[in-house]
Amino acid sequence: MAVNVAGLVAVAAFYIVVLLTGILASRKSKKVEKKCTGKKNEVSIIGGRNINVLLGVFTMTATWVGGGYIMGTAEAVYNPSQGLVWAFGPVAFLLNFVLGGLFLAKPMRSKCYVTMLDPFQHRYGQMFTTAILVPALISDILWVATILAALGGTMSIILELPLVISILISAAVSIFYTVLGGLYAVAYTDIIQLIFMFVSLWVCIPFIITSPAVGGISQAAHFNQSHIQSWVGVLRLEDAGRWTDNFLILTIGGLAYQCLHQRILSAASSTTAQVTCFAAAGVTFIMGIPSVVIGAVAVSADWNQTEYGLPPPYERGEAGIILPLVLSYIAPTWVSVLGIGSIAAAVMSSMDSVLLSSASMFTQNIYKTSLRKQASDKELQWVLRVSVLLVGMAGTGLAFNKNSVLALWLLASDLLYCIVSPQLFCVVHLHFVNSYGAISAYVAALLLRVLSGEPALGIPPVLLYPGWREDQGIINHYFPYRTLIMLISLVTLTLVSWLAELAFARHLLPQSWDVLGVFDKKMEAVEEEIPMQISNEENNPLHSTL
Repeated sequence: MAVNVAGLVAVAAFYIVVLLTGILASRKSKKVEKKCTGKKNEVSIIGGRNINVLLGVFTMTATWVGGGYIMGTAEAVYNPSQGLVWAFGPVAFLLNFVLGGLFLAKPMRSKCYVTMLDPFQHRYGQMFTTAILVPALISDILWVATILAALGGTMSIILELPLVISILISAAVSIFYTVLGGLYAVAYTDIIQLIFMFVSLWVCIPFIITSPAVGGISQAAHFNQSHIQSWVGVLRLEDAGRWTDNFLILTIGGLAYQCLHQRILSAASSTTAQVTCFAAAGVTFIMGIPSVVIGAVAVSADWNQTEYGLPPPYERGEAGIILPLVLSYIAPTWVSVLGIGSIAAAVMSSMDSVLLSSASMFTQNIYKTSLRKQASDKELQWVLRVSVLLVGMAGTGLAFNKNSVLALWLLASDLLYCIVSPQLFCVVHLHFVNSYGAISAYVAALLLRVLSGEPALGIPPVLLYPGWREDQGIINHYFPYRTLIMLISLVTLTLVSWLAELAFARHLLPQSWDVLGVFDKKMEAVEEEIPMQISNEENNPLHSTL
């Protein structure tokens, strides 16, 4: 197999530009660190809280528009058993940002938290914070695996580059500049990556729909009427539960990602954080349209007119890489190279953000507050860098998994949806919830989720829900069991907390669960006494127009 030299040179040039941008951004980070004596670690995590709306929209959108989003959306449209009605990424992420702006941006930013785990630490203590970190960390590692698998499949097709090499190079570049510059490196490289993604994907569309294999503009406009039902898809009644589950996983589960809160907490003010969420919602939706078009073209195209031959069958796994197949065999060569650049940009823009988010939670909420309370800024910086490296290595190892990109993408948000989302909503908005309710809900949700099994990881279910089916020896649930688990967790958390409050009033229970190192009422006073950092633009001496 001969390597596509021209494409390889183009992608290498893009990687160099991104790497240089990350290095330059690291200098900006060091300048801000000098102004923030004693808080250098926070500069790496949240950029000194001086990210304005424009830069915030770029970095927030680029984080969500990753390889899983672009390739997973095209995969769903092409899949004959799914179609456009199952490509819920664009709509789900739009709603995700709107909900984040309405319910989380202001309360999280106004209290000047550093990570998503801070409200848990203030309310429940160290033990429960560590427990919440586990599903968040697993989700981030799965997300890294998803985006690297997407890039590896793309490069192996368009550039004819070995899968292992393409994954390792991309992972190495992302890890390097994330370690070097923290949030500033991530944010500034996101500008380059998002612009390149937007231009590349939209430039590809006219050349794809006017290809001879598609039949020209007139036929492309109808996307081959004989196949229109195939790419639009049909939502049958028996599949409604699974559709609801998957849609809500991306819509609500995404609210519990540290990546989202890292951008909210780095904003110059609470208002800036909200505006950033709302603006990013629209841009993210627009970025999903090219993937929908490419998936529809793949269904409508006459593959016999291409070098590939017959239409790629979904059963053999080609649907997961349908986007690069279209770029490689239906679009002109130079357009396919541009397309691979857009995928590379999408992958790197998401991967660096995920790496930093996991490392931030461990460094700030575990190492600094529990393992080494007296750690210096320099020590915390090194812990952050090593954490980025370890998370990157773990995700890179899972990237060689043969599962569908779409399946991994959904699985990444699964644990957050079932376990973390109800906990986060309650700890932010309900003042009466306590450690008794939180621990009970956590254990119940985790136990139910494990017993429900996971086909993508080969875990057989112990609990069987109504409407389950066995396909080729694999049991699949069509009941919205993950939504049920999330609701059980929410009800358990509020009900047990309320009952515990009644027991507190009658002195039947201690107000803190000391054996686990968690505490409730005492921390409410501590939380109120936390000195509020200046968040508005005019009073923030560190604020500058970026």
